Amino acid sequence: MSVAPRLLERRRSGVLLHPTSLISGEGDGAGARGALGAAARAFIDWLAQAGFSVWQVLPLGPPGGGGSPYWARSDFAGQTALIDRNELPDLGQQRADFDLFRTTHDDWLEDYVRFEALADRFQAPWWAWPEAYRAREPKAMYRLAREAREQLDRRRIEQWQFDWQWRALRGYAAQRGVFLFGDLPIYVAPDSVATWSARAQFQLRADGRPLLLAGVPPDYFSADGQLWGNPLYDWEQAERDGFAFWRARLGRQLRRFDLLRIDHFRGLAAYWAVPAGAHTAREGRWCPAPGHALFKALVADFPDLPLVAEDLGVITPDVELLRVSFGLPGMRVLQFGFDGSPDNPHLPHNYQRDVVAYTGTHDNDTTVGWYRSLGNADAQRVAYYLRSDAAGLPDAMARAVLASVAQLAIIPAQDLLQLGPEARFNTPGTVPGNWSWRLPADGLSADLAQRFAQLNQVFGRVSGVQRV
Repeated sequence: MSVAPRLLERRRSGVLLHPTSLISGEGDGAGARGALGAAARAFIDWLAQAGFSVWQVLPLGPPGGGGSPYWARSDFAGQTALIDRNELPDLGQQRADFDLFRTTHDDWLEDYVRFEALADRFQAPWWAWPEAYRAREPKAMYRLAREAREQLDRRRIEQWQFDWQWRALRGYAAQRGVFLFGDLPIYVAPDSVATWSARAQFQLRADGRPLLLAGVPPDYFSADGQLWGNPLYDWEQAERDGFAFWRARLGRQLRRFDLLRIDHFRGLAAYWAVPAGAHTAREGRWCPAPGHALFKALVADFPDLPLVAEDLGVITPDVELLRVSFGLPGMRVLQFGFDGSPDNPHLPHNYQRDVVAYTGTHDNDTTVGWYRSLGNADAQRVAYYLRSDAAGLPDAMARAVLASVAQLAIIPAQDLLQLGPEARFNTPGTVPGNWSWRLPADGLSADLAQRFAQLNQVFGRVSGVQRV
C-alpha cells in the first residue's frame, strides 16, 4: 500500500527553521513582533530566491515548561508568541471569520481555553485541581464560563488571530512556491489539554497522573536509556473507537501543513513503557502498538497521507515494515554517517529516493560545532569522504545532501549560515539554553540566496513556483 506524498514526486530542497527564531521584540508582550507576519514572509521570499521550496518547522503548539515545542500543552492550539502584533486582524471587520473559526474548531477550542483558564487559576497541573474541575463536571464548567468570561474570550480571540495569520502565511507561501513541512510529536505532555479532556486515551492513574511513562531503552548513546516522562496511549481504547483521537490530531495538522513529520515513528510499531516512579528507563519494557491498524484508519481519512517517518535510532524490522507498507519516506542525517562503516545508511552513497536527507536536525549540534567535537580519526574520515577541510565543511555537507538521490534535502538554517555551537537549538536531555536561538537580522543575504540557487539548480532541486 504505497501512498507516498505527492509533493515528493519531484526533487526538492528546504530549510529547517522554527518560527520562534524569527521573533523580535520582548517575549509575548505588545511590543513583540512575532514570526507569522513580515518576518515570515521575508523568509519565504528568501527561500524562493535561493531555490528552496520547503520550509520545515517544529511543532507550533503552546509549549510547557522549558519552552520545548515537544512538550506542548495542546496539539491543536497555536503558540501565541508567534503572532505578529503589528498585523492583527480587526475583530469588528472580521467578526464573520471569527464566528466561523469558533464554529469550525469548537471540538478543541473550548476545551483549550477552559484548560488554560483553570491552569491560571490554580497554578498547578490539572490532576491537582479541585475534583469538580478535574472531572469536568458540567456545573463546574458552567461556573467557569460565567466567572472567567473575559479571559476565555481573550484566549479564543488569540487563537483566531494565530489561525488568521497562519492561513495568510500559508497562502503567501503557496504563491511563492513554498511548501510548509510540520512536525507532530508522537506523545503529549502529562499536563496537557489532551490528558485532561480525553483521559480514556491514555494509561493514567485514577487521579490523572501517568501510570506508565514514555522513553527509550539503554543504547550506545545512553547507558540508562532516556526517560521522557510523557503518558502512554491506551491503544486498546484507541482501536475500540476507531483511532478517533489520532485522526483528529492528524487532521488538525494537515489543515496547517503540506507535509508532516511523525516524531519517534518507531513508537507506533512498539513502544518502551517505564513504570511511573522509576529512576531510569532501564526499568521499562517493550509493548506492541497497533501501527498497521492505525495507518489503515488514517489512510481512509487522508488518502495521500503526506507524512514523513522519523525513523532515527535503533530501528527494528517491524518498524521498517510499517514505514514501507504505507510508503512513508524515512530520514537520513549526514552527521550520523561517519562511524567507519561503508554500509552506514546515513552516508549519501547508501541513500534511497524515499528518504529526507539532512546535514543535521534540531537535536544535533550545528555542523561546525559537530565537526569541532570530533576526534582526530573521525575528523579525518569526514574530511576524506567529503574532500573538504574544516573551513569548507559546512558547504561540503550541504552539497552532499543536495547532490544525493534523496527526493527531499533539508538544511538547518544554522548550517546555511555556517554557525558554531553557540547557535545550537537543542541539546537533548537538558533544559537551560534550549529553543532560544534567533536568526541574525542580516544573516540571509542576497549573495547567500544566489549561491544556493545555483546549487539547487545544479542538483535538480529547483522546480519553479508550480504547486502540486
